[in-house]
Amino acid sequence: MISRNIIAPSLLAADFTRLAEEIDLINNSSADWLHLDIMDGQFVPNISFGMMVVQAVRKLCKKPLDVHLMIEDPGRYIEQFRESGADHITVHYEACPHLHRVVHQIKSTGAKAGVALNPHTPITSLEDILEDLDIALIMSVNPGFGGQQFIYQTIPRVRKLKSLITTKNTKTVIEIDGGVGLHNAEVILQAGADILVAGSSIFKAEDPIRTIEKFKQISDNLETKFA
Repeated sequence: MISRNIIAPSLLAADFTRLAEEIDLINNSSADWLHLDIMDGQFVPNISFGMMVVQAVRKLCKKPLDVHLMIEDPGRYIEQFRESGADHITVHYEACPHLHRVVHQIKSTGAKAGVALNPHTPITSLEDILEDLDIALIMSVNPGFGGQQFIYQTIPRVRKLKSLITTKNTKTVIEIDGGVGLHNAEVILQAGADILVAGSSIFKAEDPIRTIEKFKQISDNLETKFA
C-alpha cells in the first residue's frame, strides 16, 4: 500500500547540465519520490528522455522513482522501464486500448501500477479498473511540456475521483501532475489528492530544499487538521 501526503519533484524541470547535483539535492531533501516524465513525441508533442537516463538516475537517486509514461503503446516497454529502476509505472488511459492487460503487466513486474487521465478524459473512465490501480494520476495541465498553468477544473475532478475511490473502497491513491505550486497545494490536497508532482515550483525555486519543506508543512498541517 502506498502512503499518502507524498511530494514528488519532477525531474523534467531540473537542470540537466547538473543532473547529479539536482538528484543529490532531492536525496538530501524531505521529498518522498522523484517523478520522471517519459515523452515520445507521438502521444505528446515533446520528447524528454528514455531508459538510459532512468538507469543513470536510479544509480544516484535514493528515493523511489515514479515513472510516468506519456508514450504510445506503453506495453512494449514496461519490463525495460522496470529493469531500468522504476518503482512505480503510470501509463495513460488514452494510450492503452488494452488497459487491463497493461496494468497487470506492470503489476507482474513488481512495480506499483498507475493510470493517468488527460484533462478532458472523464473520471468515470477509471471506474472499471480502479480496483486494480495503486495510483490514479489526474493531469492538471495538457501533457507534454513543463511550466504550464494549473487547470482549476481539476479540483472537482479530484473530488469526483475521491468519491469513486471511497464508494469502491479501494486503496488507490490520487496523484496530481501539472502546474502544482505552494499557491495551490492546499486546495488540491483538500480536494482529496494524496501525491503532488511539482517541477518548476521546486527546481526553479531560489531554495528548492526549503520549498519542498514548505510543501510538506502544508500537507502535514492538513493531515493534523482533519485527523
